[in-house]
Amino acid sequence: MEQTRITIKRLYDDLDRQIRHLDKNREALQRSRGIVDRALKDGKPYYGINTGFGALAQKRIGTADLSRLQTNLLLSHAVGVGPPVPFEISRLMLQLKLCTLGLGYSGVSLSTFDRLLYFTKHDLVPVIPSRGSLGASGDLAPLAHMSLPLIGEGFFWSDRNGGGVVDGDGVSSGNGNYAANSDGVVGGDGNGKRSRNRSRVQIPAAEVLKAHNLEPIQLQPKDGLALINGTQLMSAYGAWILHRSNHLVRMADLIAAMSLEALQGSIVPFDERIHRLRPHPGQLEVAENVRNLLSHSEILENHRHCGKVQDPYCLRCVPQVHGASRDALRYGRQVIETELNSVNDNPLVLENGDIVSGGNFHGQPLALAMDHAAVALAELGSISERRTYLLLEGHDGLPELLMQETGINSGFMIPQYTAASLVSENKILSHPASVDSIPTSLGQEDHVSMGSIAALKLLQVFENVEIILAIELLTAAQALDFRKPLKPGRGVLAAHDYLRLVIPHMEEDRFMRSEIDRGIAMLRDPEMITRVESVCRKLN
Repeated sequence: MEQTRITIKRLYDDLDRQIRHLDKNREALQRSRGIVDRALKDGKPYYGINTGFGALAQKRIGTADLSRLQTNLLLSHAVGVGPPVPFEISRLMLQLKLCTLGLGYSGVSLSTFDRLLYFTKHDLVPVIPSRGSLGASGDLAPLAHMSLPLIGEGFFWSDRNGGGVVDGDGVSSGNGNYAANSDGVVGGDGNGKRSRNRSRVQIPAAEVLKAHNLEPIQLQPKDGLALINGTQLMSAYGAWILHRSNHLVRMADLIAAMSLEALQGSIVPFDERIHRLRPHPGQLEVAENVRNLLSHSEILENHRHCGKVQDPYCLRCVPQVHGASRDALRYGRQVIETELNSVNDNPLVLENGDIVSGGNFHGQPLALAMDHAAVALAELGSISERRTYLLLEGHDGLPELLMQETGINSGFMIPQYTAASLVSENKILSHPASVDSIPTSLGQEDHVSMGSIAALKLLQVFENVEIILAIELLTAAQALDFRKPLKPGRGVLAAHDYLRLVIPHMEEDRFMRSEIDRGIAMLRDPEMITRVESVCRKLN
């Protein structure tokens, strides 16, 4: 398969490059479509092309009804429910579907491919309910909803609150008063730029097509099946979350280093010699990061000979715990990247003209990887909450609850409750979805992955961990203020100084929810890492 390899690290750049390539290179598309067209003339049954679907695979469909078969497939499978998939993840689903179709093993018609390409180029993102997929035969219901606008059904997101979708001439269509907003968790484009947290509304696809002077297309044989067979919901969630996890794990190390300084912990457990004797890659990376962040620390030097023997595990074992999570997430990235560069349709249209049925749509690899990733992220939150709790206990000269006058002030007592609640929620969410299966399609599809459930859980765990780490960030920054005039390591100091530009030290109780929201925004902002790396070595 000649293509740009799509990676998690360069996810958006790679997708853009691959889509541009597919726009200019149609040979594989034309070849596979020609095979489908010729197959329709040989009188043989081909699953989903001239037969029914699932339990109805033995029913032959007449030539006059082949297009209607594909349209009915979208309509009958668009039964998703629940909150919509976040806008950015829906956009990813569309891009990933376009990429896998463009590889030329699905036999999709050029008219259908070109319409999807138009949607992508004009950022016309379908509204997709998040629930209803079993993760085999791929993400049927979500992908059916994603594909409905091709035939003038379903909805698109508008990025103009109440203003409809604007076409190339600036003409607005629709009143935009159709449904809820789409933003949910998503706040950026994946390249370090935070998009405006806009409220989006749903616009009927028929209105959007009219505004763009487009007619609904007539699906050709195989089109509908190629559109809804696939793992694009699972893949998009996994890619989006793991792409952002690259930043999150570095922030977790930085915040742990801040807590270590504030608690006057020991640098000894981060000695490279210790970790060379147990050389898990993540463990080595985290230990190096902490040593880097704590370099030139006046706080560490001041208590170097204080007589402490050992710190609690939440400080001493940061490399082992954070590192293990890194390694688990690394495995998840490998699995997702393989999927992003794969063909997961059925049946497949091969170069030699064979049309073969298989099971590449089954989401088990993704389900297992995302279940594993959820546990890995949950553990970052679990150990973070323990450090937050330790900061409140009044160790080594820190005031209890990190405020001088308590009683009338509760200080940082209650944010730890929130962290504890989210840690407990993550434990429940870490139950694997992939161990479950319910037979469907009258027993024809008798084992399914439940990978879509793993994907939705993973997103919730990720969001929860962001909040837990943001609470530790605020708590550690407050504690560090009490170590003045001694300065922490250069990396920690840069992070603390940047945070204090936005969030001042708390002398008395104030509305903490807004502080937590600012903390989450700073956690997500790549500028903090940029400032840290301007004064010390680049973080792993």
